[in-house]
Amino acid sequence: MIREQEQTSAPLPTQFGLLRHGMTVWNEEKRIQGRLDSPLSEAGREYIQNFIPTLKRYQWQRIFASDLGRVQQTVAIINKVLNLPVSYDKRLREINWGTWEGQRLADVKTDYATELSKQEKKGWDFQAPEGESRRELLDRTIEALLEAEKQWRGENILVVCHLGVIKCLVYNILDRAFVLGDRKLLRKDALHIISRENEVWNCKELNIKNSGLK
Repeated sequence: MIREQEQTSAPLPTQFGLLRHGMTVWNEEKRIQGRLDSPLSEAGREYIQNFIPTLKRYQWQRIFASDLGRVQQTVAIINKVLNLPVSYDKRLREINWGTWEGQRLADVKTDYATELSKQEKKGWDFQAPEGESRRELLDRTIEALLEAEKQWRGENILVVCHLGVIKCLVYNILDRAFVLGDRKLLRKDALHIISRENEVWNCKELNIKNSGLK
């Protein structure tokens, strides 16, 4: 008797759509937020609302998000339409800016010019006083996404998080350094899609523009 050959298929890639939270009051004031928080501004709420038509073009199956308030506000706006299951994870929080959190960026550049210059030359090892480095941010973020992949393999997952998180993920995949004066790669007001397949990370599409702008 001839046995039927077992049919095996390659596992589907797990895709992660990376979206930054809406603009906040502190963003408009150009303050460093980090793990501190401020609410979405009116412009931030409107922007996320207008981004929903773009998000609807993709078949998201869940939302995986930072647990900070500005992200939870963003998710609430999105989910009024998409109505997806949501999981929050503190490992997706913005980088810890230590003693510089809450301060205006202009003041940091003036009051801590020497220290800021020193840190900016360190690239991936940039670390604000009493804060964390970009490498540490990357490590905890990758840990969270790998667990998500294991739990929801093959799904399309919308990750609502922070610009620092998105930059570290994409820069790591593309083997890019944080070098002063280097060409800007990412729009902060866009959707970026990365994937993991056969234990390899890939950038699928970057800087997907908001098609819902009026």
